[in-house]
Amino acid sequence: MKDLMGRAIWDYYHNDNPEDLQTETSISELDELPVAYLFRDFEEMNDIEQKALHLSEGKVLDIGAGAGSHSLYLQNERNLEVTALDISPKSVEVCKLRGIKKAVCENMLDFSGETFDTILLLMNGTGVFEKLAKIDTYLQKLHTLLNDNGQILIDSTDILYMFDRDKDGGVYIPAGGYYGELEYVVHYKGESEEPITWLYLDFNTLKNAVENNGFTIERVLKDEDSYLAKLTKK
Repeated sequence: MKDLMGRAIWDYYHNDNPEDLQTETSISELDELPVAYLFRDFEEMNDIEQKALHLSEGKVLDIGAGAGSHSLYLQNERNLEVTALDISPKSVEVCKLRGIKKAVCENMLDFSGETFDTILLLMNGTGVFEKLAKIDTYLQKLHTLLNDNGQILIDSTDILYMFDRDKDGGVYIPAGGYYGELEYVVHYKGESEEPITWLYLDFNTLKNAVENNGFTIERVLKDEDSYLAKLTKK
């Protein structure tokens, strides 16, 4: 991993000639991702993010923390004990520089030794599951990280709307796999990250998966094709 996302976050924080990130997927064209967006404050966050941060309580694990904006709000404004977790070394360094008291550079599958009252997975949190074939592994890991009365707050988007339709309303979906499994590539300053698999889940598919892995699920907010779900242990 070249850690291009982390390099962009690092450059922006240090005002060291930052440029916008570029992203693309297997079903979408090249798109600009302003690095400043990763440093937004609470008022600039969308309804799903704000709802998740309002619902957060107790000891919090923020998975895929990035530049740490969610963690900072919970730590500084809600006075919660927060661990920011990310696989990007430079992002974790910036989290620490921004004042997050505990930031850890580790894959969630390797992270252990603590349990939490709230686990956050935001900005298409289901993306970290990679693909449907791996979702059980990730959900079982999350089960071990969650306190018995805790909650997981996770968001995603049903991307069915991105596919073409015929005149009768049928959707043209490529054969050979779930339509929400995408190849995702990040570009920064002329360099390209190796493609990763990134998973977008419709609510019913997520519901079936979590119920098979010891959780109950509630959709706490729906915003067009996106939603925020709350998972609790059965």
